[in-house]
Amino acid sequence: MANIVSIVGRPNVGKSTLFNRLIEERKAIMDNESGVTRDRHYGHAQWTGHYFTVIDTGGYVVGSEDIFEGAIRDQVELAIEESSVVLFMVDTMAGLTELDKEFANVLRRYKKPVLMVANKAESLERYHSSAEFYELGLGEGIFPISSQTGYGTGDLLDEVVKYFDVQGVENPEEGIPRIAIVGRPNVGKSSFLNVLTGTERSIVTNIAGTTRDAIHTPYKAFGREYILIDTAGMRRKSRVKEDIEFYSTIRSVKAMEESDVCIVMLDAQNGLEGQDMTLIGQADKAKKGIVIMVNKWDAVEKESKTADHLQKAMLERLAPMNYMPIIFASVLEKQRIFQVMEKTMEVYENKHRKITTSKLNEVMQQVIANYPPPAFKGKHIKIKYMIQLPTPSPTFVFFCNHPKYIKEPYVRYLENRMREHFDFTGVPLTLFFREK
Repeated sequence: MANIVSIVGRPNVGKSTLFNRLIEERKAIMDNESGVTRDRHYGHAQWTGHYFTVIDTGGYVVGSEDIFEGAIRDQVELAIEESSVVLFMVDTMAGLTELDKEFANVLRRYKKPVLMVANKAESLERYHSSAEFYELGLGEGIFPISSQTGYGTGDLLDEVVKYFDVQGVENPEEGIPRIAIVGRPNVGKSSFLNVLTGTERSIVTNIAGTTRDAIHTPYKAFGREYILIDTAGMRRKSRVKEDIEFYSTIRSVKAMEESDVCIVMLDAQNGLEGQDMTLIGQADKAKKGIVIMVNKWDAVEKESKTADHLQKAMLERLAPMNYMPIIFASVLEKQRIFQVMEKTMEVYENKHRKITTSKLNEVMQQVIANYPPPAFKGKHIKIKYMIQLPTPSPTFVFFCNHPKYIKEPYVRYLENRMREHFDFTGVPLTLFFREK
């Protein structure tokens, strides 16, 4: 990726607020609590015709033994390494701190252009107090700004774009399939992403709720590019008590709605639980492709038919939402990991399958002739022809003489026969009946 700007600094100086302002979207979670941002978070911005990628990072704390702060340090340094220019954010309200001095020494190890961003400079007093950061002897200048109000960000961006060699791409993710990894907390979503990418893209711990933002990651497999989205674990609303978890859940739902296919990850030791059913129902309602990945299969005591019996029981419980593939895998043992992705690619292709009107009518008219719709109150129903609509998910219109008399069981019959003949595995179908 060309033209990359990373926002770095100690905790709670306003990095996520500036990130959201630059990308003109409330994408990163903001809170007065320090340490809210953990993973690297990417967004896209533009200024005076220059397009660039912005990276939001967690607060860097030198020498801390905290499990999260150690992982955050690794994430921050990865962001610095891939940056074209680094924005070192400090806080004019708090003034120069030892953490700022320690992090400045870290930045000196990298041969990257650094701009000092003195945030929270809303008043004249704070504006002038930003001069104290010259003591650090770092960067190409100090830019007093307010990421909350936007004051000073124009001057900052005028300087930022001077470091770009190219104009950049307006939306580098446009047209690329988006795969959301969703599930309850601690089922292994971030570990799955890290195994696929071969990097520590997301922070992984045994603590539920480690991932907070929806993490977008480019991924290439089977000769094609994809965007993988690691999401925060979603629990029942009654169990969500903190604001941060609430906003994490909102981001996860939004990531699901913006995706093409959802990999719904379950814990093999717990099986299909009520919250899993809710997540699958949400994906079905949003007309997303769905693949169910049963993780931690290595931890289950198995016999020769255990997987078959469990799959049958799960599909029976999911009915009528029983059209999605189920794969038993283990991220820890790297068992059937790429089979999950291969099946996800197939579901994506199924979701975008277009059936010609002639082929659709040739097949389905024979299906209807084999089992015509039942008469209702002496009225015989005749389905004359059908078409596929140009919609994001497969949608079909059946034209007939009495559409209001076609009942749900017959709709299910038609849907199942369409899946058999045209392979819509993993994809919700929408059937409309109109009078003709």
